Amino acid sequence: MVAVSGGPDSVALLWALEALADEFRLRLSVVHVDHGLRPDSANDAAFVEALSRSRGLPVAVEAIAVAPGGSLEARAREARYAALLRHATRLGADRVALGHTADDQAETVLMRLLEGAGPRGLAGIPPLRGIFIRPLIETRRSEILGALTAAGLAWREDPSNRDLKFLRNRIRHELLPFLAATYNPAIVTALNRAAALTRGLLGELAASAARELAAGAVGGQDEVVLARSRLAALPGEVAVEVLRLTAERLGGAAPLRSWAHQGLRRVLGDPPPRRPLRVGPLTVEVSGDYVRVARGPRPRLVPRPLAVPGLTPLPELGRGLAARVFERPPDYPAPREPDRVAFDADRLGQPLGVRGRRAGDRFVPFGAPGPRRLKSFLIDLGIPRWERPSLPLVLAGGEIVWVVGVRRAAVAPVTAATRRVLEIAAIPLAEDGTRGVTSGPGGPP
Repeated sequence: MVAVSGGPDSVALLWALEALADEFRLRLSVVHVDHGLRPDSANDAAFVEALSRSRGLPVAVEAIAVAPGGSLEARAREARYAALLRHATRLGADRVALGHTADDQAETVLMRLLEGAGPRGLAGIPPLRGIFIRPLIETRRSEILGALTAAGLAWREDPSNRDLKFLRNRIRHELLPFLAATYNPAIVTALNRAAALTRGLLGELAASAARELAAGAVGGQDEVVLARSRLAALPGEVAVEVLRLTAERLGGAAPLRSWAHQGLRRVLGDPPPRRPLRVGPLTVEVSGDYVRVARGPRPRLVPRPLAVPGLTPLPELGRGLAARVFERPPDYPAPREPDRVAFDADRLGQPLGVRGRRAGDRFVPFGAPGPRRLKSFLIDLGIPRWERPSLPLVLAGGEIVWVVGVRRAAVAPVTAATRRVLEIAAIPLAEDGTRGVTSGPGGPP
């Protein structure tokens, strides 16, 4: 999909892609975004429609409304990109080609330098980002104008491009010509080279952070958990990039770079924050040596009876509890793995059920001299704060007999006098809520 405003850059972009269409097997479609900010903007749309149809290309006009407040240029850009993405999705386009040039790159780098941007800002406009490509980003505007004139191709001039109330226009028409005349005739080339070098360094930084994320993070679609000590041991910029990539993976909104710097200071602070931090759609929280970045809290467990024998699905957690009862063999070995436990079936209270943690919960851990507050017990074991509410608890007659995956209670141990054994195992669930890859405790029930 080719975004064509009607100006010389986008007309040249369409012309170039047409010339390459056969060689690169391109199917082109044109879209024009009408911001509705000028009375004659409909004339630009009509020009692009006529241009596209004269070449036999499909064309669409996306009319948008620019939201009030803030920078007009920034708001128009945000609305334009959103419209392009919507149309590309409807069209099924593999790429959206934009007509940015080397001059646009130089202007952007200077704007960001004046604003005090860091390396990511000074890297300028990326040639490729997501679905967006910029084939003319290394081409000077003067070359484009010369080529269009030589070919006899027409374009539209946007009078707002000369309005000096916009910072970009002042840089384009005043600052860049002054720098070229007074300091460096090749200032545009120099700024483009600086941006490219910075993008190269940022690429290395991102690769290093991605390796760290792959090696040191655990999580899934909705959360990522990092080791706080591991973050603290990284070079500062790498640690910031790890947090930025984490937020990006979870769908965090811009400005991620600024958030990553602030978030890193908070999570590595002494003492660390006791309450979760809200950053756009994401939650960041610290517990012990763990940092969790997530879309929200983990789901709480709905109380339910324990099926014996059978499978009790816990779909909130993507797990289930598989239970079976059998006569104790003379050489029965008591389970030692954390996800499987055995009880003397005839000494357990009734009914059997599963629920999440509640305030004031107490139990007697196996091997302990007496009862413990469950909250203190989990803190002492280093169980992160966010895991505690969703830990399944197996109850017998209202008494906690197993903190699943953590510790069984002292109640109803299997001894030489035990006749019947109740075995329970925590297993993964398949997407349909049935037993996952694990076959169950000690084989099929």
